[in-house]
Formats: sequence, C-alpha cells, structure tokens
Amino acid sequence: SHIMSEYGRMTDTERDQIDQDAQVFMRTCADAIHQLRAEAHRGVLSAQVKEHRTAVLDFIEDYLKRVCKLYSEQRAIRVKRVIDKKRL
Repeated sequence: SHIMSEYGRMTDTERDQIDQDAQVFMRTCADAIHQLRAEAHRGVLSAQVKEHRTAVLDFIEDYLKRVCKLYSEQRAIRVKRVIDKKRL
C-alpha cells in the first residue's frame, strides 16, 4: 500500500510489457528444461543417477507448469477487469 502510493500505479503498457516478458521467460525455461532433459542421460551409466536426474527434471517441469498456470489465472483476472471497465 505504501509502495503503491509512493510510486503510483502501473500503466497498461507496463503491464503488457511484463506479460510479454513473462511469456518469453516461461518459453525460455521450458526450452531449457527440454534441452537439459535431452542431455541429462548422456554418458551416464548408473541407473540410479538417471532416475535421480529424471525425477529432478520432472519436479522442475511440474513447478514451471504450476507457475504458468498461476500466471494464466492472474492474466485472466486482468483481462476480465479490462472487459468489465469497458462495459461500464
């Protein structure tokens, strides 16, 4: 509250830029996980190491999916508010 009153509200342009940057970042993370998954088993002989790496990558991928879902929900709320404002 104090911070918002001191600096004012974000503009729609700033929000759009954040949305665009967030989408690029999420795509970059998904690509990095995919590449890491492809490289994770190269040269590894131990089944335990392979299993561990797979589990870690599954966890990271699941976390990214949850972050993306949360982002999508927040974006949907923002879009709904914009539509509601236009109706008024």
